[in-house]
Amino acid sequence: MSHVPFTLAASAEMLFLDLPFVERVRRIHALGFSVEIWDWSTKDITALAATGAAFTSMTGYLTGNLTEAEGIAQLLDSARESLGVAEHLGCPSLNLHGTGLDNQGQAVRPVARVTGPLWLQACKTLEQVARLGEAAGKVFLLENLNTAVDHPNVPFARAADTLALIEAVGSPWLKLNLDLYHAQIGEGNLIELIQRAGSAIGEIQVADVPGRKEPGTGEIHYPAIARALHGIGYKGVVGLEGWASGDPHLALERFRTAFTLA
Repeated sequence: MSHVPFTLAASAEMLFLDLPFVERVRRIHALGFSVEIWDWSTKDITALAATGAAFTSMTGYLTGNLTEAEGIAQLLDSARESLGVAEHLGCPSLNLHGTGLDNQGQAVRPVARVTGPLWLQACKTLEQVARLGEAAGKVFLLENLNTAVDHPNVPFARAADTLALIEAVGSPWLKLNLDLYHAQIGEGNLIELIQRAGSAIGEIQVADVPGRKEPGTGEIHYPAIARALHGIGYKGVVGLEGWASGDPHLALERFRTAFTLA
C-alpha cells in the first residue's frame, strides 16, 4: 500500500503568489500540507495562527551573524524574539543561515575566506543558540546554501560545513536543515550526503535543479531520495521550498507523488 512516511510542508513564500499571504497559508493547509514561512516580522502572526495551519519552520532570526561581536548580539536578541513568535504559531523549528541575508537572499556581510577563528566563533555562537532552543523547547536548524548560483560569499554554506558545525556543538536543539536543491548545486552525491548526515537532519528541503521548481522538473530523481530517507529511518519534515513550474496545485501534487512510497 502506498504511503507518505514524512510530514510534507510547503513554503508559503514561493507558492500561490497571486494570493495575499494569509490566503496562501490557508490554501496550502486546505490541500493537506504543513506550512513554512521566512521573515515573520513582515507577517500578521495573529492572522496566521488563526488559519489552523501547522507551521513546521520559520526564520529564527532577523539580523546578525555567527562571527562578529555586534552581529552575534543581534542574532541572539532576534532569536529570542523569534522563539516567542514560534510559540504563538506552535512552530517547532527555527531556521538559521551561515550569515545574515538581505531580502534578496544575499549575504549582508559577505565573507570571501572562512578562517579558523571564524569557525571557532561560529561554533561558540551556535552553542548559545542551542541553549536558547533548549530553554524554549524549540529546535534551531542550520541550513546549507549554495554559493555558485543563489548566495555568493555566504560562509559555512556547504552541507559539509553546516554538518561540521552541528556535530561540533553536539546538541539535540541544533540540527541540520538539509536543503537538497542547494546541495545538488554545491556538492552533489545527495544520497551519500543523506546517509552521512543521518540523525543530524532536522528537516529536508527540496526543489529541482535547475530552476528551483517542484520535483520532476529537473535532474534530481526525488523518488530515490525518498527511499534513501526512508532507509535511514527519517520520518520528519520534507519541505517544498521551490517555485511552481505552472499551476501550484499541480506542483504540490508532483511533490506529494515524489515522496509517496509504494
